Amino acid sequence: MKLDILVFAVHPDDAELGCSGTILKHIAAGKKVGIVDFTRGELGTRGTAETRDQESVDSTRILGLHARENLGMRDGFFRNDEEHQIKVIQMIRKYTPEIVLCNAVHDRHPDHGRASELVYDAFFLSGLPKIKTELDGQDQQAYRPRLLLNYIQDRYIEPDIIVDVTEFWDKKLECIRAFKTQFFDPDSDEPQTYISSPDFLKIIEARSRELGKSIGAVHGEGFTTKKLLGIDNLFDLR
Repeated sequence: MKLDILVFAVHPDDAELGCSGTILKHIAAGKKVGIVDFTRGELGTRGTAETRDQESVDSTRILGLHARENLGMRDGFFRNDEEHQIKVIQMIRKYTPEIVLCNAVHDRHPDHGRASELVYDAFFLSGLPKIKTELDGQDQQAYRPRLLLNYIQDRYIEPDIIVDVTEFWDKKLECIRAFKTQFFDPDSDEPQTYISSPDFLKIIEARSRELGKSIGAVHGEGFTTKKLLGIDNLFDLR
């Protein structure tokens, strides 16, 4: 299946927190979107790998994704090396997306920045014909998408572009809350964490409103890029 947008996320729920409004908006516009999670989030204080698997299924249904996979990398211990780059290249060549979204370039959680570097390198290498990969016994063709963007996560990073996701804010919250072991639950007896605080989702909303205000919207999601972006028409800008 060819996708229009492929989202890489090192942990299940990263994509939901960082860019699910953008995912929902593009699916509503008829685009095909998929997520590839690197790990099962097995080092998370709350929940288990198995509960995170089911929560990913639940969120996938809400999002209406066209594909979702998990590469089974080791949470906390994956590296930006040839072995892991090949896994990412296989996914890029499998889905041949026009646009790739991935973790923040740096963040509170060190996995996020490392995942960003991994995707950045694999994005380039995927276009080199002399790098040979196969999947399910079939040789893959070299392919490089036209655009790579990083979503913004916990730490504030000044965005290069902001997407108006006002119409999809409520559904974004529904996707996030599908990961019910991870976020605030007054009935849970699991250890409290930074993201399980009742204030955490308020912080997510505050960030969304701050970004939305910048473009004259209620809610926005920001993205950064390592390359200059161009447009065809100045009237496309807000």
